[in-house]
Order: sequence, then C-alpha cells, then structure tokens
Amino acid sequence: MWPRTRALSVHLLTATGAVFAMFSLLAAVEANWSWMFLWLLAALVVDGVDGPLARRWDVTLHAARFDGVLLDLIIDYLTYVFIPAYALYASGLVPGWAGWGMLTVIPFASALYFADTRMKTPDASFEGFPGCWNMVALVVFVLQPNPWLTFLGSLVLAAAMFLPIRFVHPVRTAQWRPLTLIVTFAWMILAFVAAWGEFGLSGGWAWAFGLTSVYLLLAGAVQQVLGRGV
Repeated sequence: MWPRTRALSVHLLTATGAVFAMFSLLAAVEANWSWMFLWLLAALVVDGVDGPLARRWDVTLHAARFDGVLLDLIIDYLTYVFIPAYALYASGLVPGWAGWGMLTVIPFASALYFADTRMKTPDASFEGFPGCWNMVALVVFVLQPNPWLTFLGSLVLAAAMFLPIRFVHPVRTAQWRPLTLIVTFAWMILAFVAAWGEFGLSGGWAWAFGLTSVYLLLAGAVQQVLGRGV
C-alpha cells in the first residue's frame, strides 16, 4: 500500500501546478505581474521536483492509472507558454503588430514542440529550445527591450525548437550537472528577487541574472560543439 500511496502523491504534487497556473492567470488578468511570476515560479519548482520523485518511486509501476508525462505537459503548456505569452502582450511590453505576431508564433510553435516525440536526447537534454517562455518573459520584464527585438527573439527561439540544437535540462543533463544545478538554483533565487521587487534588478544582481540566463540558454549548445554530449 505504501509504494502506491507514495506514487500517487507524486501525481497530486504535479497537479498542484494547475492550481498555481490558475492563480498566475488571475494575477495576470488583474495586471499584477509580480504575483503572476511568483506563482509561475512556484509551478516551476514543482516541475523540477516531481520528475525525480516519480523516477525514484516508480510512479509508472505503482500509479499507472494516471499518465504523469501527459499531466506534466498539460500544466507546462499553461505555465511555460500560454500565460507568459499573454503577459508579454497584455503588459504592453510587446504591443501592436509585434505583440500579435508573438501571440501567434509562441503558442503555435510550442503546441507542436510539446507533441514532438524527439524532444529529449539520450543524455536527457532537450532537442531544440524547450519552450521555456516563462523564463524568457521574466527576462523581458526585467530588461524591457524594444518590442520588435523581443518579437524577433521569439521567432529565433521558436525556430530553434525544431533545430538539432541541444539545451540542458536543469536537473537531468549529466554533463556539467553540478554546475547546472548551482546556476539553476541561483537563477531561481534571482528570479524570485526580480519578481518580488517589481522587476528592478541593478548592479551585481542584474549581471548575475543575465549570466545565469545566458548559461541556461547556451550551455547545451556549447556541450554539443565541444562534442561531449552523448
């Protein structure tokens, strides 16, 4: 009984991400962008924890009634794609035609990518940009670049979803895992500080946020170029 209960608890944990998505959406509708991102970060923490627990406790064996992968993808589409895309447009950071273009490209490309059976590589990295638009949106909220630059960046990342470019999984990619875990943890702390502080990062905080974001974006491609990803 205990293994089954323990395995079911992982599904329940994963499902809390849907609740966080709802709270995040409500905050976004009310233009409370700080709380929107705080709820998205809570969902991101759940997403980072439930996978290792599922593998450790053999969820596919002891709680096979629920498809954890499908549940995870449904919630990820809400928290990684749908809500962040809405926020970029509704906040006014990407208005007008650039905003409409982004609202078209991000959900469309991400829907295809989330159904891509070749999403993962043998070393547990991602094949193509993994649709982490929640992280992209937070960077945009902090840096507030030109709207057309944001739109062009979204086009590049959307195209990168379907190119043979590797992106690290923050938890599972074995290559450089200790460093990646440290950088991921640092990014989460800085993201919390940014969201809590109305996106005002300055000095060393801003540099650290930028460097950790660049690492998570490019580390997989660097590993690929060096020929050490398997």
